[in-house]
Amino acid sequence: MNDPKLARLGEQEREILTLMAEGCSNATIAARVCLSTASVERHISAVFAKLELPHTANRRVLAVLSYLNQAPRQ
Repeated sequence: MNDPKLARLGEQEREILTLMAEGCSNATIAARVCLSTASVERHISAVFAKLELPHTANRRVLAVLSYLNQAPRQ
């Protein structure tokens, strides 16, 4: 992982970010990782904080873009 900010994410935060990148809603993420939606929301907030994203309406998109920019190219 080249981005030091992405390297800060824990395993579950990375998993949740991956699901966000797949377009999953918080409810779908919660069902897939067997957590409550409130827990997923807390993990997403932690992702935003660790990626140092500004408090804008686009934070989810910015987080996904950070993730996708580090994805291996095929």
